Parts: sequence; C-alpha cells; structure tokens
Amino acid sequence: MSKLRRARVARNLTLEEAAERLNSITGGAADASLLSGWESGRKRTGMRNRAGLCELYGERPEDLFAHQDGERSASVLEATGTGVVVRVLTRYIDLLEAMVGVATGAREQLVVTGSRSREKSYLEAIEGVVAERLDLVHYRVLFGPPRHRALSDHLERLLTLRDPSERRNGVKTLHIAMAPVAAMERFFVASERAAVVPLPSFHGADGFDCGVLLGREAAAGLVQHGREASASGRPVETVAAVRALPQCGDGVDWGEGL
Repeated sequence: MSKLRRARVARNLTLEEAAERLNSITGGAADASLLSGWESGRKRTGMRNRAGLCELYGERPEDLFAHQDGERSASVLEATGTGVVVRVLTRYIDLLEAMVGVATGAREQLVVTGSRSREKSYLEAIEGVVAERLDLVHYRVLFGPPRHRALSDHLERLLTLRDPSERRNGVKTLHIAMAPVAAMERFFVASERAAVVPLPSFHGADGFDCGVLLGREAAAGLVQHGREASASGRPVETVAAVRALPQCGDGVDWGEGL
C-alpha cells in the first residue's frame, strides 16, 4: 500500500471524499478513478494536485509520492514511451483532418482548448457531436477572449445546442470556461480515444500547421488536463456572456493560430 493511500485510509476518507476535499483546495476536477490511479502508481500526480494532497494530508511530497518517483516506478503513460505518438502531422491538411477525426470520434468526453479556432470544418465537427451525442460531456477552455469572430459564433451555437444548467443522467454535459488570466495558452483537442496537439510550423514562422496525433493513454491525460483547467476557470455559459467578451478590433493583438 502506497503512503498516499495510507494517508487517505488513516483519515477514514473514501476516494470520492478525498477527491472532493482535494478539489476544494485546488479548484480542480479530480475524481475517484484518478485518485486510485495516483495511489497505485498507474498515473503520476501533477504539481498542483501534489501540493493539494500535501495540504490535505499534512504530509511531505517526498513521502506521499515516493511510489511514483522511485527509480523503478513508471506510470502507464511513461511505460508506453514514444508509442503514445500515433502519427506526426507535418501538413496542415493532415493536422486539420486529425483534429476533426478526434472530435467526430468522441463518445464520452471531448475537450477543446485555445481561443484561436476558426476552421469551419473543425468547428462544425464539434457542433455535430454535441448535437448528436446527448451523453457526450464537452469542455471548451478559452485562454483569453476569442481571437476570431468564427469562434465567438461557434460558442453561441454550442449554447443553443446545450443548456449548461441542465443535467443528463445527473451530469452537466457542457462546460465553457475562461482560464485564469495568468494561465499559459495551450492548444489541443482530446477525447477518451485519441488526441491531437498542434505544434509550431516545421516549415517557417507561419503559426501552428503541424502536430502530433496521440493514442488513448495520452488522450486520457489530456482530458483530465482540460477538465482541471475548466474547473479552475471562469464560466462563460450564456450567450450574453459570450457577447460581452472583447471582440476582434477592440484594440487587442489577436495573433494567429488554428
């Protein structure tokens, strides 16, 4: 039994109770399954959750996470190594096709991050799965206001397709949030099956037109990454809230990107 698990058991906390208390500290979205993975060493705990667990249990990180940090320890993702990379995407057309494929292939969860999306086929693919798969839980995490009108319009369409205040089988299925101002912008799309992370161009200073297609293990980590980023952000979950965001031409450097 890992020290991390012993600390929880010693306090008579279930996995669900421990996750709830941890989230109240970190503002994250950890759940019982994730805590179980941390306790067994199948998953490695990130920095924010490490700090939160140390606060929750009053223990030092070198004690709580020794089972994760030992020389022989490796998470499932780390043990997979470069096998998590299904394909390197060196052309924009391939990158866009892969991102659309992740969106259309989502069945349980779909996480999309970034504030620069504007490709019509990609945004339509997201809207399609939100409309067709009622049990799908969709997280959209913005890093600053939308850089393009197409993204603002997309957010409004999402809100006409789903009401974030409603629950499906007791679960909220649409989350749109603005990450904290100090958060570094990041770009990816992830489902429970696969993920794509766009990369700076391999061909010149022309934005993000390359990327990597990742398999299930990496995708699961990115879904959790997105859930935590969403939980720590500010909800933008009404049409009025979207329209209140700064728009293109408001004196903001909107930059370029997908």
